[in-house]
Amino acid sequence: MKAAITVLTAAMALALCAPGTAAAESEPRFSVPGRGGGTCVDAPLTLTFPTPPTLGSSGAIEVRKADGSLADRIEAATAKTDRKNIGGAISDTGLPHHFSYESIMVEGNTATVYLHRQLEYGQEYRVTVEPGVFGDVRGSWRFRTKKRASFPRHRLTVSAHGGGDFCTVQGAVDAVPTGNRKPVTIDVRPGIYTEIVYVREDRPFLTVRGSGAGRTVVRYPNNDLRNGDKALSNGGPADVCPRRVLETSDLHNCWRASFGVDAADFRLSDVTLHNTTPDGGSQAEAFRGNNDRIALARVDLRSNQDTLRLQGKGFVTDSRISGDTDFVWGTGTVFIQDSVLESTDRGYISQSRNDATRPGAVFVRTKLTRAPGVADASVVLSRSAVWRFTHSQAVFIDTKMDAHIAPVGWQIDPNDCAQAQSASFWEYGSTDLTGRPIDTSRRLACSRQLTEEEAARWSDPSFVLGGWNPARVHD
Repeated sequence: MKAAITVLTAAMALALCAPGTAAAESEPRFSVPGRGGGTCVDAPLTLTFPTPPTLGSSGAIEVRKADGSLADRIEAATAKTDRKNIGGAISDTGLPHHFSYESIMVEGNTATVYLHRQLEYGQEYRVTVEPGVFGDVRGSWRFRTKKRASFPRHRLTVSAHGGGDFCTVQGAVDAVPTGNRKPVTIDVRPGIYTEIVYVREDRPFLTVRGSGAGRTVVRYPNNDLRNGDKALSNGGPADVCPRRVLETSDLHNCWRASFGVDAADFRLSDVTLHNTTPDGGSQAEAFRGNNDRIALARVDLRSNQDTLRLQGKGFVTDSRISGDTDFVWGTGTVFIQDSVLESTDRGYISQSRNDATRPGAVFVRTKLTRAPGVADASVVLSRSAVWRFTHSQAVFIDTKMDAHIAPVGWQIDPNDCAQAQSASFWEYGSTDLTGRPIDTSRRLACSRQLTEEEAARWSDPSFVLGGWNPARVHD
């Protein structure tokens, strides 16, 4: 006998098994976020099973409007490598870009369905699961979306549980008009948001504000193998990155971040961004910012390789960044203060690719820590291919560092200081974690210790960022 699915929504449902019966207690359940007023138009659909389900390779999940017209169809066979446009992404050639994503994700006993597009307001929908998607499981249920929203355009609310204007961060971003010229705040309530977020260039002046790092978590396993150079080595015109700084090497690598921003005047605070790509799974930014005046405060950025990438003027304060390989990198001018940089394995903290026209990465009053098992002398402050990035600059001022930082401090390629005459590897006031000065006598020969006067100048964000002095990121 084929399994039927017990229907469960937060407000209204069409039950296939009577509540309270033994069958209802053992069968899978469907649900959507929301209360009596209906669910968000961007809501994911959830199936909860009594045991972990297995995604099949045939059948589909269909969503139809009350009149029978098809709203969306998710094929099980392509669910792991599905594609959709996110955030209205447009390539450098003007064509819509479609991201690779998982339209059905299984985690424990729960399967979550992520549709290709938003639904319509004030509509009733019927969802049908065909046999083959989850073995012999089949069933259907109905739900209704909220009436058209009346939220103020300058302040939007996101709640994974359905109590906000939207259920996803991307849904709120998409509600901001293109060509926006006024400040818009998106408040994201506590919850786990599994999604790729992309903010295109013509949506500036956004603030995305969580409820606290660890309470608001935006996560996704996006990476180079899914949406970067490796995945798009044979990509077409729709895959070419907009706003490329390095014409060739930036051809496709803009799409692989779990949270990507091409807009200026963007602020992010009080949130955890976790690129859940496993270790060794290729380059995988948790946050990528590719414009000017991008400010992050009280954020927890987690990945392994390339965790934070900033390509314009960027500012980070009171935050935590973890990774192992180049986990702060990019072509931008970056000022990071009062933050923790945690090495999760041997490797390199930063890699600056700035040119002669702008400073690189400046770290002030940061603490360099390590995860358990990271060996002494196995991490360098920064590395640079000086044959290519001749003006690479990294500056560490008043830094507390654990013994995982190698005595040489820096790494250059080729290992020849004669070829690094235009690069700047500077340091001042470095101590161990207890505050005792460390021995810097074995540092790379072409690095240098700053004077007190120089350190004071480079500790000023306005000086480093060309006159931009970002205020604290809170309200």
